[in-house]
Amino acid sequence: MKKYKPTSAGRRDGSVIEYKKKLTSTASKPLKSLTKGKRSTGGRNNAGRITAHYRGGGNKRTFREIDFSYNKKDVPARVETIEYDPNRTGFIALICYVDGERRYILAPQSLKQGDTVVVSATAKPTVGNRLPLSAIPVGTFVYNVELKPNAGSRLARSAGNYAEVVAQDQSHVTLKLPSSELRKVPAASWASIGAVSNEEYRLVDIGKAGRARHMGLRPKNRGAARNAVDHPHGGGEGRSPRGHRRQRTKQGRPTGKGQKTRSPKKYSNKLIVQRRKPGRLMRGNK
Repeated sequence: MKKYKPTSAGRRDGSVIEYKKKLTSTASKPLKSLTKGKRSTGGRNNAGRITAHYRGGGNKRTFREIDFSYNKKDVPARVETIEYDPNRTGFIALICYVDGERRYILAPQSLKQGDTVVVSATAKPTVGNRLPLSAIPVGTFVYNVELKPNAGSRLARSAGNYAEVVAQDQSHVTLKLPSSELRKVPAASWASIGAVSNEEYRLVDIGKAGRARHMGLRPKNRGAARNAVDHPHGGGEGRSPRGHRRQRTKQGRPTGKGQKTRSPKKYSNKLIVQRRKPGRLMRGNK
């Protein structure tokens, strides 16, 4: 993590990650055959309605095609480069299989140029390798976890995150997720060994509004500062209370303050051993 001298108001609180120390110096551009264009949605769906608020603008991003399926099994691959990806918080690694095919994967911590990784049921549980959960010892940190066998990675994919194998059963493996939730996952599902790279990402202080706009983040305003037609907290004369007990989103659903928002009829409720514990950071406070 790098902090600058406060030569201006914007520099005073901002911090950046020292990418030169973490990425491969020769990888200035991504592999063209594994990239494609990506249109910015501005948080809008196919009907043009905003479904993800406070997004828009920002710098153009080239989309890197990441292999989350890992369907090339029992073929060793060598890590050629560790690269930056503007579309995700963790770093990515360009790997080359022994047959010459190249793919991008999500890079774990401590993976470096020249290392060898393999996707195999008989592989050793070392960083970067991918195995079925049934073959991973209890206490191991994993990432890129499948919820269903051969359905592609879904869990623990953002910077610094990992899930911990806490129990083994015949048909299911119990994982402790980054949210502190204990959840059962089919033992035949696959997972990668290690934790996602770029663990310093959560320590970055953007520092100024202009940098946030380059990232595609738009200004956020309070619901209480809006009109009643625009938000459940809006309206009233002066500074008025919200008029109902629980905090709500723009769509009127409960949010924050440790409220449970999960559907009581969700299909996967039976797989949850222990619900997550809403804490200080999960309530949106710093």
